[in-house]
Amino acid sequence: SGSGKSTTLYAIAGFQDPSSGDVLLEDRSLLSVPSHKRNIGMVFQRYTLFPHLSVAENVAFPLRVRRRPDGEIKRKVADMLALVRLENFADRHPSALSGGQQQRVALARALAYDPPILLMDEPLSALDKKLRQEIQAEIRRIHRETGVTILYVTHDQEEALHLSDRIALFREGRIEQIGTGEDLYLRPASEFVAGFIGNSNFLPAEHLQTADGASTIRLAGGSIVTGVKATTSFGQGQNVRLMVRPEAFRLTPTPTSV
Repeated sequence: SGSGKSTTLYAIAGFQDPSSGDVLLEDRSLLSVPSHKRNIGMVFQRYTLFPHLSVAENVAFPLRVRRRPDGEIKRKVADMLALVRLENFADRHPSALSGGQQQRVALARALAYDPPILLMDEPLSALDKKLRQEIQAEIRRIHRETGVTILYVTHDQEEALHLSDRIALFREGRIEQIGTGEDLYLRPASEFVAGFIGNSNFLPAEHLQTADGASTIRLAGGSIVTGVKATTSFGQGQNVRLMVRPEAFRLTPTPTSV
């Protein structure tokens, strides 16, 4: 919390001006483009549906603002409601929908005008676990079917690992590491990443040597461990910490002398 995830989305959407740097979409700077002309879709944690409009009218709203022809609007609304599997709810109002259904309407509305990128700011945090998992599956399906790029903010590492192709792990306004979920879990770039993604055990040790990318270390109890992958270069005798994932532990019988 407070690492800059939502601020990054707001800078991309144009709701907040960055103090430095640039925002590029398809190699084009967006800094001089007003937020309402960036054509970026956004789904918030709170569904922000218009309570006085029906489901179909909510989905149609961004198309009407863009003065699309009535025939195109009707066709697009039908396509979007089919995409989120709410075809039979077109005439209902948001108050008659469950939280998950309202979030799917918000998703359909954000996709209705074919944005090149869809920003999602912790959209499922208000839902219970079972419903979150169901909507996660829907988001993955919609991503496959539409091909739209989704930038998804979450503080739930399980959700990030489940949904993403690439993860950017933020820490105090900076990206600590970016990569696949497998990269962050198996090849963390820092102790912070290792401790944040999954469960880890950190053992104090002494670095003895590194050859061909494999390090030899001595644990505090004197045991020598070989074949350890180092995240950076270490000097001989330098104090280090060995990360061991719980699933990497194996129990074997102690050899008995005859």
